[in-house]
Amino acid sequence: MKYDVVGDIHGCYEELIQLLEKLGYSRAQQGMYKHPEARKLVFLGDLTDRGPQSIKVIELVYELVQQELALYSPGNHCDKLYRYFLGRDVQVRHGLETTVEEYQHLSPTHQEEISHKFKKLYEEAPLYLQLDEGRLVVAHAGIREDFIGHTHKRVRTFVLYGDITGEKHENGMPVRRDWAKKYGGEPIIVYGHTPVKESRRVGNTINIDTGCVFGGTLTAYRYPENTTVSVPSAMPYVEEKFRPFDD
Repeated sequence: MKYDVVGDIHGCYEELIQLLEKLGYSRAQQGMYKHPEARKLVFLGDLTDRGPQSIKVIELVYELVQQELALYSPGNHCDKLYRYFLGRDVQVRHGLETTVEEYQHLSPTHQEEISHKFKKLYEEAPLYLQLDEGRLVVAHAGIREDFIGHTHKRVRTFVLYGDITGEKHENGMPVRRDWAKKYGGEPIIVYGHTPVKESRRVGNTINIDTGCVFGGTLTAYRYPENTTVSVPSAMPYVEEKFRPFDD
């Protein structure tokens, strides 16, 4: 199987469509995007928040997954939106407010439909994906070599948030260790979560969150070709959102 792993979309629906078309996908009669070589799409989380069309992204990814045309594993923004739909007490900020505003403008019937679809998508998703007999691992914020194959609490925190220290920078952002520099495993790890100006390769790891929602690009990693494909963002460029990892 050949895969196209799509980085953090964050509600950038138009860029997602452009990327799918650039990758060679086209709408079939059923309205879903298919590839002539039967490649499979993989979404590594953070489908929503901050961008302008989170609801449309949810609907598209849900249908692709249901028709077995794509795979999905969640990110931290997905986890928070899931808890929101469950009625949990979550803080509607850090991007969630944009998705909630879109959601609140829907009819009650459409709201129920979106809530159902996203909860089903999230509940049926694995924490991370092990593909091609374990040669390819897709995890939202990355994963340590010794965590592969496990799903306990420490693994979940790492996969959703990265190698956080518990400390915060002056701007309130969490301090994250550069786990990729220490990774020496054979499986290729494809991840996102921390925006970088261009896809970042360290050993057998590659970060493909190229900050589409912050005016960068939306990037896909092609496997087994080991190449990337990107489309430019229509969003305003925000320089300070592209920051290096911490040592």
